[in-house]
Amino acid sequence: MLLARVAVPVPLGQAFSYTVPEALRGEVRAGARVLCDFRSRVVLGVVLEVGDREPDVDPSRLKPLRAMVDAEPVFPTELLHFLVELARYYLAPIGEVMRLALPAIERSAAEHLQQQGLYDERMATVGRIVQVARATAGAEASGVRLRGQAAEVLAHLRASGSEPIAELERRWSNARAAVRRLTELGLVCLERQQISPDRFFAEAVARDEPPVLNVAQQRACDTIASCLERSNRQAFLLDGVTGSGKTEVYVRAVEHCLALGGGALVLVPEIALTPQLVARFRARIGDGIAVLHSGLGDRERHAMWRALRSGSVRVAVGARSALFAPVDKLQLLCVDEEHDGSFKQEEGVRYNARDMALLRAHRAGAVCVLGSATPSLASEAAVRAGRLERLVLPERAHHAAALPRVEIVDLRRIGPGPGGSRLISLPLYREIERVLAAGEQAILFLNRRGFAPSLVCESCGTIAECPQCSVALTLHRAPRSRLRCHYCDYHCQIPQSCERCASRSLGEEGAGTERIEQTLGELFPKARVARLDRDVAAGAKAERILERMRRGDIDVLVGTQMVTKGHDLPRVTLVGVLNADAALSMPDFRAAERSFHLLVQVAGRAGRGAAPGTVIIQTWRPEHPAVLLAARHDVQGFVEREMRDRLELGYPPFSRLAMVRIDALEEARARGEAERLADLARRDAPRGVQILGPAPAPLARLRNRFRYRFLVRSKERQDLRRTLLTVARAQPDRHVRVAIDVDPISML
Repeated sequence: MLLARVAVPVPLGQAFSYTVPEALRGEVRAGARVLCDFRSRVVLGVVLEVGDREPDVDPSRLKPLRAMVDAEPVFPTELLHFLVELARYYLAPIGEVMRLALPAIERSAAEHLQQQGLYDERMATVGRIVQVARATAGAEASGVRLRGQAAEVLAHLRASGSEPIAELERRWSNARAAVRRLTELGLVCLERQQISPDRFFAEAVARDEPPVLNVAQQRACDTIASCLERSNRQAFLLDGVTGSGKTEVYVRAVEHCLALGGGALVLVPEIALTPQLVARFRARIGDGIAVLHSGLGDRERHAMWRALRSGSVRVAVGARSALFAPVDKLQLLCVDEEHDGSFKQEEGVRYNARDMALLRAHRAGAVCVLGSATPSLASEAAVRAGRLERLVLPERAHHAAALPRVEIVDLRRIGPGPGGSRLISLPLYREIERVLAAGEQAILFLNRRGFAPSLVCESCGTIAECPQCSVALTLHRAPRSRLRCHYCDYHCQIPQSCERCASRSLGEEGAGTERIEQTLGELFPKARVARLDRDVAAGAKAERILERMRRGDIDVLVGTQMVTKGHDLPRVTLVGVLNADAALSMPDFRAAERSFHLLVQVAGRAGRGAAPGTVIIQTWRPEHPAVLLAARHDVQGFVEREMRDRLELGYPPFSRLAMVRIDALEEARARGEAERLADLARRDAPRGVQILGPAPAPLARLRNRFRYRFLVRSKERQDLRRTLLTVARAQPDRHVRVAIDVDPISML
């Protein structure tokens, strides 16, 4: 019996078998999409394998496939096998994993299915079909005399070849009637075309000349090129200080890969970084690049996907989701800022794009390059275990650029500057004055959005909290005054009095980026101050603000983590870290590592040009090792200290870790299910596996659901997996949600 194993989009960790009807024999192939019956509905599935074999259930229970959706498989074999392994590693439903990588259905395929009565409007189609007018071959020789708009439209079409009717209507108000008449005369024909605009390629980029490499860059490029030429399956850690020219190494590696006929994939942690990197690649290798990230619309994403799948484009650049790009003949993967937590997906399929890039490269027989100025401890451990080879860039690429001078300001001893704000200390105020007088630029980093982190009653101490989450509401002043929750987006007007004691004495506790922006405007009225955070710079807006910074239209940029990541701003000579302690206080064993990475990365924005840079770190804990070692740019010193602490406590990278999260509308249900699952895990866990908890999550309530969790820790991956399978196969309470997070990044 010819059977197909199909992954269907349901939250179940298995594929399902279907019979292949005679009409579809020879057409059904692995990696193609099919329509099939699942329970009482028709769903879109992906064929994992097809072949003659004995069914493992009663043949009468098997259902036939309904129809093929694609003439060709949407997934190449390499990508299909990688997705199956990703689902297995993260214990994720195979259908949900496939959905991550699937393109939308082509409009032509949707119309074909519609004719068969099989199309469902819930299926994601792509492409806006527009009518295009085109001058016919006989239009030039026609003896027909035309006047008015019809003559103008025809002359325009003869010159341009074709034009969407909607565009013609912008020039001529009566264009549609004119086109209708021209069509009747046989001078114009109408066609239907799919439009896919792309903002990344809207402006031309001048080709640049490759810079002269320093010795360390040349050595790194030669090593990577040698592996590509020999088709060696090899993984590297490109360990280079900030401004050492890691991007140039990526560009050279991609150029070499293309010259050998291969394809390349480059991942960055933030959408805001993508345009900058795309411009660098376009300036060197032209427009043969596909850009993929979650900020794209369906039409843009599908146009990029189609170009990659056909092989007409062989380089994909993007954020986390670009990991699933169908790059033809994949030979190179580069992951920039590999330490960044943004590579971890926190909802749905909880994959880490950094880790999975290594897996995909290994399965494809490709070269993988992980780059960072502050490598993660996981990558450091991989180097020591021989799984990664370290390539070192010890100095900045610009011959005149040096690492910035760093000054630590102890907020316990040094008071506020002239403005009265503790977050603008006197030393920082003086440095901002100096930078503005010299016509240079400054970046101020504060990882708190909004005007004030909380609103507190000065009579009874009550803090305004979100009614749906266990967090304080953040005060925002722009574009209008509101209290807002940064987790569920609940918002309300600012109350006039305390809801507990009715006192009207409400105070604003702390400061966010919005308040710092206002304070700087008052302190330095002639300075051009801007803000870069999620409130003002979502998606493409971030690149516009950064472009203003590059042009010199901004003197001081205030921002959250968005200002720390990889931006090359040569005029910035001052970086101020307003509160270095914020990340250190998080209930997370990675708190020190995250703080160290943030401090070193944001400090690396200073002094990247010819002028020397200065970094001021303001802190209430100047003796903390993460602060002291970041001030010295001592990455290796921090790594050794943190590795020693992790080994003593048995945390990754010296163990394997998974978190089981349980949430429900009723706290008792969440707690009871957490205790039941933790007991099941303990009963079946192999020797050496630890079950820690359960306990309420640090964020005990989120979006009106109570949250509990427990940790599963083991030195052996197989033992961890065996324990987690026990949890995954347990029949859950239908009123409770259970999520298994393998290799968790967020402990909240």
